[in-house]
Amino acid sequence: MGEWETHPKYGQQFRIKSYDVTLPASVEGIRNYLKSGIIKGIGRLMAGRLVKRFGADTLNVIENCPEKLLEVEGIGKTKAASISNAWKDHHAIRSLMQFLQEAGVKTSYSAILLKEYGLDALNIIQSNPYCLANDIPGIGFYMADAIALKLGKSENKPERARACIIHLMQQFSNEGHVFAYLDQLTARCKNLFQIESEAAEEAIEDLSASGDLIIENKVEVPDKKRDKKAVYLKALHQAEAGLANRLKAFLSVPVVLQGIDTEQISNEVLKKLAIKLSQEQLNVLEKIFSHRAVIITGGPGTGKTTLIRSINAVFKALGKQISLAAPTGRAARRLSELTHREAKTIHRLLGYNFKDNLFDKNRDNPLDADAVIIDEASMVDTYLMFHLLNAIPMTSMLIMVGDVFQLPSVGPGNVLDDMRESSIVLNAHRVLKGESPFLKHTNEPADLSEFYFIEQNDPEKVASTIAELCTRAIPECFGFDPVKEVQVLTPMHKGVVGTINLNQVLQKVLNPNPVTINAANNSFKPGDKVMHLKNNYQKEVFNGDIGTIISIDSKKEELSVDFYGRAVTYDFTETNELSLAYAISVHKSQGSEYPAVIIPLMTQHYALLQRNLLYTAITRGEKLVILIGMKKALDIALKNDRPRQRLSMLADRLSTYRLSDK
Repeated sequence: MGEWETHPKYGQQFRIKSYDVTLPASVEGIRNYLKSGIIKGIGRLMAGRLVKRFGADTLNVIENCPEKLLEVEGIGKTKAASISNAWKDHHAIRSLMQFLQEAGVKTSYSAILLKEYGLDALNIIQSNPYCLANDIPGIGFYMADAIALKLGKSENKPERARACIIHLMQQFSNEGHVFAYLDQLTARCKNLFQIESEAAEEAIEDLSASGDLIIENKVEVPDKKRDKKAVYLKALHQAEAGLANRLKAFLSVPVVLQGIDTEQISNEVLKKLAIKLSQEQLNVLEKIFSHRAVIITGGPGTGKTTLIRSINAVFKALGKQISLAAPTGRAARRLSELTHREAKTIHRLLGYNFKDNLFDKNRDNPLDADAVIIDEASMVDTYLMFHLLNAIPMTSMLIMVGDVFQLPSVGPGNVLDDMRESSIVLNAHRVLKGESPFLKHTNEPADLSEFYFIEQNDPEKVASTIAELCTRAIPECFGFDPVKEVQVLTPMHKGVVGTINLNQVLQKVLNPNPVTINAANNSFKPGDKVMHLKNNYQKEVFNGDIGTIISIDSKKEELSVDFYGRAVTYDFTETNELSLAYAISVHKSQGSEYPAVIIPLMTQHYALLQRNLLYTAITRGEKLVILIGMKKALDIALKNDRPRQRLSMLADRLSTYRLSDK
């Protein structure tokens, strides 16, 4: 059932609102149904034999009398059992999809439910729908609520309030917060789900008693000059408190690094790197080697790379073992290129086991390292930093390198900034001061400078100008490869100048290859620039890795992607792990640099127009930065130096300790 509608871009379309799945009743219908391959083990020939033997009763035999299948030529006991089991699986999927449709839940979620609960998914969610809130973060509570309503369960049930609290705590975590204030939590319950404050507080008390939540009674709130209760998910509380305690213990161990002075540092760096350090750089390095933990901060061009290379050279001369790591695969590769030594992702360094969600390296099995250097440390969240510190020996040194003015970690917390003793001196970058950068204004794409702004208020024209820059202006004027060396960075995924639409526009003009497969939410072609979206330790491909599709095999239903010289094969069912990468989000660009970047800025991006986002985006460009869009949007970003304050008490827990901050 549905209705016809006119789409402004695609014209007449039929929007399906509901449907029924009915099995064929006629002999010919049953034959065609089974010939389709929908039941594993039954192909075209076997379908003909089954229908010839059982006629219109074929489906009933398969479902209720599988022993009769032995009467058909080519079917033995094993084959009959296989067909029967395949039918049961198929029937379970059909029943689940029908139930979800009747409950008003997207049937596409059936795959997620089957993966989580198996073929007994329907029985499990019917008996306890709110288990979804715990087991499937994000969408689980909404599905549970719809299903519970379908089953006639009361909206005022205590289990609904408890599930709602867990859902909202996960939501706070997704927003970057480590905890939520009690009154914030109860207010969201009431505003979003009509759960009264009293019922919400009772649910929080129940969850606290069961150990799912941790409540800290007094937290100072400077802006309101009063105390509030802070509510934590248990795992996040353990991570934050454990991180603080581990760091305090770590800093309590004195540093003993004999036989090192500025003269030796200078000689070793000059010999290994052919770099003559200034007296100021030497003084900084000498201080670094006298501290157990050090944070090196600063924007591009402030000398972080020279310090990292110098530290490596000195430690190598002393015969010390160093471990190099970064939060992402791209950042680790870049660190390796800078130091000419192996660098790993933090997850790989710690031996993350994706099956058990555990780390092999921990207090009982620490890293074998005299020093651990972490680059792009601003991207490390509370969970990961907790596990990292647990794995570093108490006699080792920890050196964290990062730019605190970039966007914070995607995961909860604001770790690097919280660990700093005080603010670093702002560099000369005008954006960090909230001042408009010096820009060459032009509406002629061919008239390029190293850093300039194209003012354009029409989103459609912004998209077409970006296509023109990539296909003609930048390659002709600068010689950059539009696919390999030019990266479009945008704040959002949706909209005319979001990643989704821009990728479609750029794919069309940059990759005319006619061979196309439609998979997940993308159409892929050989030659496409793609990004891997989540860590896959089996394939050894990580979130944010960018590669090129080198082949598509429709018969095998596989495609192959070249990631940094290594071919990785994806089954068509795995292509949801890929997206087009001609345009990517600013968040995904962290830890990477590109010869040229194009950054659309529109007021439609209002919610994300922040100074640190703009700063992060423009510092990704090595030789060319092009801002294109509305001057008003640029002004909004420059003025907005107050990104939403993340709720974390790590800084308070560390208030009696100080880290060296260079």
